[in-house]
Amino acid sequence: MDPRFTELLAPFLKFSDDKEITPESNLRELGLDSMQSIELLFAIEDTYGITLPDDELNDATFATAGSLWHAIAAQLPGARA
Repeated sequence: MDPRFTELLAPFLKFSDDKEITPESNLRELGLDSMQSIELLFAIEDTYGITLPDDELNDATFATAGSLWHAIAAQLPGARA
């Protein structure tokens, strides 16, 4: 995960209490709700200049920081399919 991603993610996690965000961090347990997921999606797309495919917009993708980062990284220039 890149540091820019964890900085972007942190404000959406109201229960993180400034804990380190790891790939295993459960986003729902840390306070990410469905409305914030949409706001986070827009922030991710703006920050990275990507669009996440519709099939990635699901609970599994937004389950952990690592699963979300994996979906983002797959869309970055130079990523392998």
